[in-house]
Amino acid sequence: DVDRLLRAGADKVSINTAAINRPELISEIANKFGSQVLVLSVDARRTGSRYEVTTHGGRQSAGLDALEWIKKSCDLGVGEILLNSMDSDGTRSGYDVEMISDVRPICPVPLIASGGAGKLEDFATALDAGSDALLAASVFHFGTYRISDVKKYLRERGYKVRESALS
Repeated sequence: DVDRLLRAGADKVSINTAAINRPELISEIANKFGSQVLVLSVDARRTGSRYEVTTHGGRQSAGLDALEWIKKSCDLGVGEILLNSMDSDGTRSGYDVEMISDVRPICPVPLIASGGAGKLEDFATALDAGSDALLAASVFHFGTYRISDVKKYLRERGYKVRESALS
């Protein structure tokens, strides 16, 4: 599947449940195609003082501690982590900066924060908490902001923002 996606023009491939079911898949992909190709999507939910990995849109527990899973995945060769806070996802109440801050020290690869963007300030807060990149959906899908609005906001505050033809 990864070979087919890369040949079709993808730069990166994201996996989630398949890696949970068979962790060695991470090493297999990284060894064959390079770590830079592989993004592990981690849907995490708070359970008391820890974070658990979930599947099926956050509805099912995978029985894994999110911090341990991220560390293990990095050791297996994943190139990036997409950290989706299932508690914040779709709420537009801000990224889970505590989760980002807890993951950053154990995650040696680029960390993409997802879940909760609602205000322009949320983007800067998530970067300050330790994320290297950001994913947002609702604020764009519902027309609250355009991508260019967010890039302009961040650029004006001194954050490095990738230029594109659409900016």
